[in-house]
Amino acid sequence: MHIGTDIIQINRIKKIDDKYNLHFKKKFLSDDEITLIKKIETLAGFWAAKEAISKALGCGIGSELSFHDIHLSKSDKGAPSFVLSVAAQNKHKIKSASLSISHDGGFAIAVVAIVKNN
Repeated sequence: MHIGTDIIQINRIKKIDDKYNLHFKKKFLSDDEITLIKKIETLAGFWAAKEAISKALGCGIGSELSFHDIHLSKSDKGAPSFVLSVAAQNKHKIKSASLSISHDGGFAIAVVAIVKNN
């Protein structure tokens, strides 16, 4: 099992979003993901989630995995989940995964647990 976590100050994301708005969002989110953003805490949580996923995969965001290789979604009850692009899935071979996102006290945090196929 591989674990990844990330924490971010919500105000940091707010300042960037206030300055660049949609341009900032499109740097790391798909159009479908952007439609899920109703408040700044969610945006910060999505940032933390993608960072946590990249850490659990052991590669970070870069040449092996881009922000756009990670597709976040929410269940009908609001629980977050993700899938990887076909190319990223072929490279990282995830068998199962679980994602949790939370925010409080001016911070957003995400934790992911990933089990890979051998």
